[in-house]
Amino acid sequence: MFRLVHGTGHILDVLDVRHREQVALRIHDGAFSAMHLTARHPRTGELLSTVKFMVQTLAAAGELQCDLQRELTYDGLRAAEAKGNKGGRRPAVAADKADTVRTAYREGRSIAALARDHGVSRGAIRTAVADLMPDHTATEQEDVPAPELPVTLDMPGKVADFLRAADLEPTERAALDQGVTVRRGQGYTLRISAVPATHRRLLDRCQPLDGAQGVPAAPAQRKARREYENRVSTLVPPGP
Repeated sequence: MFRLVHGTGHILDVLDVRHREQVALRIHDGAFSAMHLTARHPRTGELLSTVKFMVQTLAAAGELQCDLQRELTYDGLRAAEAKGNKGGRRPAVAADKADTVRTAYREGRSIAALARDHGVSRGAIRTAVADLMPDHTATEQEDVPAPELPVTLDMPGKVADFLRAADLEPTERAALDQGVTVRRGQGYTLRISAVPATHRRLLDRCQPLDGAQGVPAAPAQRKARREYENRVSTLVPPGP
């Protein structure tokens, strides 16, 4: 019964269902043969106390058996791991033959020939030499562009004042907010550390300082923007 249900409460629920369906459960052999597991008290309609005691005893014994089996299984797995054995399906190409297969593959032996030589499938050979196959090595050796490093440039104060009032992207705003103010006479410059791409975007943002759509620009602002443009132009242009 314990293989069909879980715990004492579940067993009692099953007995209630069997009683409502008028299905009798009896023990037919053993020390408790002829015991009626769905027997009810004629007045209260509850399970007999002897039945409850028997059910609880059987449930406790079943739970103990399951716990012991679980503990023995875990002990066996830990002992196997201590010996270096891993679970799962073993590879078709044994570990002592894997080096031979890999060496032959490096020397130009085909996968089909290696499969015939070792009596395994081509898939097993591919698994053994997966990291040596062209697709895998091409992926590993694919050129990955190096990330841009931050560059520190001094932005004229008039350009910084204009950009603070502009609508900027979060990265651009962060670079502007983290800039260090350097006083120069009556004015100042903002020392900004950012990747070249951010400097170029900030330069594009202050394009209106050169005058756009017939709107005149102040000479001082135009001069400040061109000064910043000259500094940004010294950065290495982005690769293709």
